[in-house]
Amino acid sequence: MTSTNVTNSDDGQAASSYELAAIREIHAWKNPKASWFDQTLSYLNKPLDRAGGVVFSAPGVGPVITSSIKGLVELCNDLAQWSVSRETIYAELRKHGHDIQALDDIARLDLEEIDRVVGWLSTKYKSLTAASGAGAGMAGLLGIPPDIVALITLNLRGIGEYATYYGFDLSSQEERLFAMNVLGLASSPTDASKCVAMAQLVRIAQDVARKRTWSHLQQHSFVKVTQSIAKALGIRLTKAKLAQVVPLSGALIGGGFNSYFTSKVCNAASNLYRERFLARKYGADVIEVTVAPADDFDPHYPEESEVP
Repeated sequence: MTSTNVTNSDDGQAASSYELAAIREIHAWKNPKASWFDQTLSYLNKPLDRAGGVVFSAPGVGPVITSSIKGLVELCNDLAQWSVSRETIYAELRKHGHDIQALDDIARLDLEEIDRVVGWLSTKYKSLTAASGAGAGMAGLLGIPPDIVALITLNLRGIGEYATYYGFDLSSQEERLFAMNVLGLASSPTDASKCVAMAQLVRIAQDVARKRTWSHLQQHSFVKVTQSIAKALGIRLTKAKLAQVVPLSGALIGGGFNSYFTSKVCNAASNLYRERFLARKYGADVIEVTVAPADDFDPHYPEESEVP
């Protein structure tokens, strides 16, 4: 799908030049070219990844930390989304001259108008998570579980704010899964796991944009899928943050990692919800199908088999 295919919305509204440029930028983000900085960062991360894996495999470390985190992630999602105030966001949009009373009112705005209000939202969350990570880093191993819970909660809240600004309802089942998969994408350690997360995101985004009647998962199945994603998140973040146990460098690494991870989450949320906002206006073909949509809603991350 190229930006030249986007013409008019259902009510005949033409896409603005800003929206057309945004579609090109989002599609470029979904098909990145590795820069020298990315390659250097990947090279520098390898020793830390190996060290984290060794500590994670030590008896009583990885499984204990992961178990303490896994059961809290769903609660994190609830707390994060409950704390996002729609009325505050509506008021912010009204302050900029837009008559917004409900989520559906947001759909008639131009993307540029919303982007202007969203502004530097990511800066707020990067600052909050960096401060949390720096404090936890000085606590060593004991600081990792509460830090990861705080990191996930703050990032889910950030995703919830992006979703609401662009008119999506995080109380629905499909949107809650979409939010969890944004975290899955941002935490993916390999290209293969990124493709798995993106396949989930493409399927949900297309289903919603095409206004398909969502085949709601049974409650126990929904819980199983979210717990599966939560487990993978817990393992990935635990391995990444075990470098904090290194004396003196813990606070620096803890704060730096949290800010880096949050930057990835906010960047993904911004691009994905902006793309979905435009798809809702101009049709599902706006969504760049980087990978084929997933066949089911369980991403089947390999981390599921790492600990009981």
